Amino acid sequence: MLSTDSTRIAVLMACYNRRDKTVACLEHLTIAAGRSGIDYRLFLFDDGSTDGSLDALADIADNRLRVIRQKNGGEGPARNAGICAARATWIALLDADDAWLPRHLDELNKLAEAFPDAGLLSTTCVEATGALPPQLPTPQTAPS
Repeated sequence: MLSTDSTRIAVLMACYNRRDKTVACLEHLTIAAGRSGIDYRLFLFDDGSTDGSLDALADIADNRLRVIRQKNGGEGPARNAGICAARATWIALLDADDAWLPRHLDELNKLAEAFPDAGLLSTTCVEATGALPPQLPTPQTAPS
């Protein structure tokens, strides 16, 4: 866990030439966050995109979104910059070409509450190839 302001989760997303994916990824995040009601901020790190990735975000008016531009240095340095910039209880990593299931932030929050001394939380990763998101079993969030 990191030093915190009142933000529960800082979502870090590094983006490099993902114009075609970035807006859809943000829409999935907005759905997941809206259903959870969890306080979050999104830090989008543009890693020197040349395809107009940031232009695709021009119509998004959300005070939780902070866009940071930097020279292309790779995903690692972009995430490290995000970790330094974020002030939240938890950090969640989201790639620009990924999508979270609608209850993902809820699941992370439940895990954090069940394991308050944890330094790392993890959930299941699924590769979705169809139009509908896969149905996953509900994880056990506390020891029996």
